[in-house]
Amino acid sequence: MLETERLRVRPLSAGDVDAVRAVSGEPHPGWLEWTAASYGQLEALRQPPYGERAICLRDSGELVGLVGVVPSMGPFAQLPGFGGAIGPADRLRPEVGLYWAVAPEHRGNGYATEAARAVIDHGFAELGLARIVATTERENLASIAVMRRLGMRVEQNPLPEPHWFQVVGWLDAPVTAT
Repeated sequence: MLETERLRVRPLSAGDVDAVRAVSGEPHPGWLEWTAASYGQLEALRQPPYGERAICLRDSGELVGLVGVVPSMGPFAQLPGFGGAIGPADRLRPEVGLYWAVAPEHRGNGYATEAARAVIDHGFAELGLARIVATTERENLASIAVMRRLGMRVEQNPLPEPHWFQVVGWLDAPVTAT
């Protein structure tokens, strides 16, 4: 579990189904059970803690959103900041993707930024990640604003596809002196 001044980021459980539905719509049947079961499996395999986590208010425990890291296969090479070279061999490459969603009635309170910052800090300090990325559509101005508040470098994809890859933000791990 991660904690911030106002929030707790915790694993999801089967009892969160109604709150998850309020955040992201009807989850795929079995998704929540699979997600909850995957936490222990990924830990046993010494893999990153992929998957969504609950964003809960510290004071009340109310689930107000989701945040997490997910595998992100994308055409990162077509972005100028990633080298800008497009070719068949390097069209898709894996990155660690950051995900967030907040229930409509809780948007505008900074919860996505606060929870995502906790996940980023944990990813760099505890998991040793080299980079974290986030992707969205051009029209999703709220997510682009979160990327900017997180200090991400934000670039527009010069190509129209894929639609979910129109805007990409990323942070490289801080360089520490040794």
